[in-house]
Amino acid sequence: MALTDTREIDALVVDYGGVLTTSIRSSFRDWCETDGITQDSLRGLLGDWLGARAEPGNPIHLLETGELDTGEFERHLAARLTTVDGRAIDSKGLIRRMFAGVGPDEAMLDLLRDAREAGLRTALLSNSWGGGYPMERLRELCEVIVISGDVGLRKPDAAIYEYTLERLGLPAGRCVFVDDAEPNVLGARAVGMHGVWHTDAASTIAAVTALAPGLAGGSA
Repeated sequence: MALTDTREIDALVVDYGGVLTTSIRSSFRDWCETDGITQDSLRGLLGDWLGARAEPGNPIHLLETGELDTGEFERHLAARLTTVDGRAIDSKGLIRRMFAGVGPDEAMLDLLRDAREAGLRTALLSNSWGGGYPMERLRELCEVIVISGDVGLRKPDAAIYEYTLERLGLPAGRCVFVDDAEPNVLGARAVGMHGVWHTDAASTIAAVTALAPGLAGGSA
């Protein structure tokens, strides 16, 4: 299926966790309930390490750029979290337990497939927490794959978007980036990309289709 000449983009670039998968926030909530982690301690940690007040070089930043291995990160994480009954947290396998409730979002995977079949370039741009990517499936859908820990860069730093654009061989204004984290979307816009803040498959498919008329997105 060919796109019409009115399309505004030549490439669809997507995040992985929370975009091509079901909600990470929901998985974290379930994990907190199962492991007895207090929500306040998790919110505080994420605010300190990912929020507006996050200091460069904190454990999440170092994990995502590949400067901290998962075992050491899990020990940092366990030391910052608290449980409802005051018991110690087992750090081993902590990341796996946190993401246990995450599964594929087939509607978003269909959107990637439809985009590629329609002639758009496709790319994955993801901040990694230590692996777990279905690489065989992703390689079928994305001709460019950029994972933060592999390149030593992370979103929302401009350099990782610029690296992805270089891999695609396209100007920023001809690419749309989809992410479930608003700061990452703002980072993409800052380098000139179209940015879509993902909250659900239906609205994201509509936003991408508006930029590429004639593209039939996956069913939501």
